[in-house]
Amino acid sequence: MKPIQQSFSVPFQYQVFFTEKLFHPSNTILVDLIKSKQPPKVYFVIDSGVADAHPELITQIRQYAQHYAHQFTLCAEPLLVPGGEQAKNDTDYLQQIVEATHLYGIDRHSYIIAVGGGAVLDMVGFASAVSHRGIRHIRIPTTVLSQNDSGVGVKNSINYFGKKNYLGTFAPPFAVINDFDFLSTLDERDWRGGISEAIKVALIKDAAFFAQMEEQAEALADREPEPMQSLIYRCAEMHLEHIGGGDPFEMGSSRPLDFGHWAAHKLEQLTNYSIRHGEAVAIGIALDVTYSYLKGMITESALHRVIHLMKTLGFTLYVPELKQEEILKGLGEFREHLGGELTIMLLEEIGKGVEIHEMDSALIREAISQLEVFEKMDLEV
Repeated sequence: MKPIQQSFSVPFQYQVFFTEKLFHPSNTILVDLIKSKQPPKVYFVIDSGVADAHPELITQIRQYAQHYAHQFTLCAEPLLVPGGEQAKNDTDYLQQIVEATHLYGIDRHSYIIAVGGGAVLDMVGFASAVSHRGIRHIRIPTTVLSQNDSGVGVKNSINYFGKKNYLGTFAPPFAVINDFDFLSTLDERDWRGGISEAIKVALIKDAAFFAQMEEQAEALADREPEPMQSLIYRCAEMHLEHIGGGDPFEMGSSRPLDFGHWAAHKLEQLTNYSIRHGEAVAIGIALDVTYSYLKGMITESALHRVIHLMKTLGFTLYVPELKQEEILKGLGEFREHLGGELTIMLLEEIGKGVEIHEMDSALIREAISQLEVFEKMDLEV
């Protein structure tokens, strides 16, 4: 008998909104998204750190639901889960959400809405994707990093076997809503950390965007809202352009948006996640940019521009864990996570990345030593 073969394509579409005061009754973005002939059930999962920083949040959600009671129903009290990697390391939180879908009859016409940083969004997105083979999921990112990068993507995951993002899915959210009001209560580390993902995408795709960050570096460091909102919008826009035009489900070996991440993921693990993701990415970017220079791929001037920007923003570029031999295992784990051949993005010039398939261990160690020097010096450009 001949084999039967069929091919099909499925269009994916979701919107990313930018707003303030999302849960004020006059703001109809959320209710307009979810309203239907049969008012759906809605279940909120909230980052406990966000709830602590915004003690009025749960009350605002209840009042919003009451105001639009004819449009949707809160099927249960919001679930609070810890933010950061704890949400992804402990499967109890995943289990609580899956159990909630059973207890409260949350089905494929319901919505699970996550409010929090990137780790919480990752975990809740995974729970939503595997329950009933996919429950509608809305992300409300509350950090710079999640608003400009992780929260607007199509990946969901938890950590397993001590490895970052080992279990996960590619499942686009129903929508993403960025509320800039959440940024006002971020601590300095989380405000700064998310900028690393903007630096990443600018370095490999948009020299003008990198130059804009150079011009606004001091304003960003001083937490001026308008430059940050502009940065988040442009970074999210470029992230979505990549997803729409490339390989969103990572069927190949190319992962340009993971520039700087091979070392970052390992560094998070080696520091027991005391270094946050955005901070680790900044170090990983600095390492790969320095490696690119040592490899003769970029000029010294370009290297100094990157290092100067990062130091102006207040990033740490070196930690002792970089000197551990374990850091080099990050290359193998990076390749294993995707499969196929090792593919690393390096720089050809600011605004233009290039993929390579092997790295020189001795040159990586030299780049690490150079970062230790950069950390102690003022670099002018």
